[in-house]
Amino acid sequence: MINAITGILSNPTLASVAQNTKASISIETGLKAVGRPSFILADKDITPETKKYAATKEFLYQAICLGVYLALVMPVFKGGAFKLAKKTFYKNKPGFDKFKNASEYLDYHKFADMKQKPRVAMLSEAKNVDKFKVNGMRDALMNEAEPNKYPLIKGVIEAGSIIGSVLGLAVLAPQVSHHTIHPIMKALGFEKKPEKQPEETQQKVDVKA
Repeated sequence: MINAITGILSNPTLASVAQNTKASISIETGLKAVGRPSFILADKDITPETKKYAATKEFLYQAICLGVYLALVMPVFKGGAFKLAKKTFYKNKPGFDKFKNASEYLDYHKFADMKQKPRVAMLSEAKNVDKFKVNGMRDALMNEAEPNKYPLIKGVIEAGSIIGSVLGLAVLAPQVSHHTIHPIMKALGFEKKPEKQPEETQQKVDVKA
């Protein structure tokens, strides 16, 4: 079972698809934060007061979800997946003993993913001159054309990111939004919801939101 999971996590295709999890979700949520309120404001069948209320609420919801995702979900799940794997399933696997945390590995991976010439140039800069000396990875980065990228570690971290994205956006972020949107709306001057629209019009607002 562990070998099967290892094979999946170390698959380059999985890493390639998953490595932009943060960017893709951030872009998607950002587009929702702009697009959904825009559709609401463009609807000519609802009152200006309802438009303003619904568009503001939708924007705040998407913005809060994105904030929770970037500030809490991604760091916790990416780091947590690495720590869990290092202490349990892959305790003795090559690579896990060389990095203290996910951030250190991802920093290494950034350099290992570069062509050798620009990589050596960057590592020779004063701000990078001491990087990776402790874990012995500096020599590999400086002298090897294709240093080991430890795909299993990458797969573990990105698997944590995917799980965190699903749980965070489906469970945590909506709960945070539910408890924060009302106070923010009140502070912005929306003391109460606008009067209820006719059923047909209200359904249109709900669909767009």
